[in-house]
Amino acid sequence: MLEFLPEDVRRGLEMARKREARKGSRLCVHIGEEVYPIQDLGDEGFAVDRTRVPGLRGLVDIYDGPRHLSQALIIAADEDGDLMRYEFKRETPVSDDPIRDYAEERETPRGLLNGPIAM
Repeated sequence: MLEFLPEDVRRGLEMARKREARKGSRLCVHIGEEVYPIQDLGDEGFAVDRTRVPGLRGLVDIYDGPRHLSQALIIAADEDGDLMRYEFKRETPVSDDPIRDYAEERETPRGLLNGPIAM
């Protein structure tokens, strides 16, 4: 249906779609002090707007708004139109629990029977 619209109307619709996609997503990738919005996030990696984000590589942090989701080691995968796709070499989810440097104690029995009870 879009092929019947004039070229400038199609371009305007495409720009509006991209603008809405940027506004609607809270996902972002942090590299040092720099923050870039994520357009698409999956199990294998993520995609960012190629025109707004420089080439990324190395260790990054992925956030959903203020919540830290994971830390990942990334490599550039391929260009997909205006998107640049990156794959995870390693992705580690961030936990809210503190790290323990000891083994968790097992539940011990409340009482111990040594043998048959004499009556």
